[in-house]
Amino acid sequence: MCTLTLGWRVVDDAPVVVAANRDERLGRPSEPPAVIEGDPSVLAPRDAEAGGTWIGYNEYGLLAAITNRWVDVPDGGERSRGLLVRDVLGAASTHEARGILDDALAADTYDGFNLVVAERGGPTTPGDPTAIYAEWDGTLDVRRLDPGVHVVVNVGIDGEYFEPERDPDRGVEQAGNATRLREALAPEPGEPVSAWRARAADALGNHDYGVCVHDPDRGFGTRSSSLFTLFADGTADVRFADGPPCETAFRRVEGQV
Repeated sequence: MCTLTLGWRVVDDAPVVVAANRDERLGRPSEPPAVIEGDPSVLAPRDAEAGGTWIGYNEYGLLAAITNRWVDVPDGGERSRGLLVRDVLGAASTHEARGILDDALAADTYDGFNLVVAERGGPTTPGDPTAIYAEWDGTLDVRRLDPGVHVVVNVGIDGEYFEPERDPDRGVEQAGNATRLREALAPEPGEPVSAWRARAADALGNHDYGVCVHDPDRGFGTRSSSLFTLFADGTADVRFADGPPCETAFRRVEGQV
């Protein structure tokens, strides 16, 4: 996934709203979101090649999502980053997720990533819900996110972007796209979640923002788009476009955990 937009405690009744595009090789097989029974149960799409996922939430109301990070990590790639997301989705809280993340990085090597973990809150997570953002480039940096709209791409988050050594121009372009997307999705006063989510879905497929990617010459592009909404009352709404959102309709995923 290359563009991850998190509305964190910015709209009434929905502490966690995520709109995200997954960019990937066109031939890499995947499966749409479905309930994965377990302890805890999880709803997530599946990377059919490595078995992991790039986004999902669990029965505790914890959401996790990842993007690649355009850095070279020495000896990275021993284990799929999507499997790390599946590991984190076993957590009941961001605090527990941080422990799982530390253990995973101690046990295996991973290519660079940006990981977001956010709690809906409620009876299963005492205290105020929290959200964290983790960067891995061979060294782990974790921070707590403030309420607001956050946009994560391959070169960082919320204006804290870097120029990748392999393709600095591409990094500058992506950073500019992310900045404009974040500005466009600033919440309006009193805006309901349905309206913000609709604006986010439109932006993900709007080529003016540059986050819906088409590069058939490289066999690469936006393969799918996801909308995850975790409501304060414990319910959820997940919608999925199984193709580039500029030409593929979002369909509601039946079932929740």
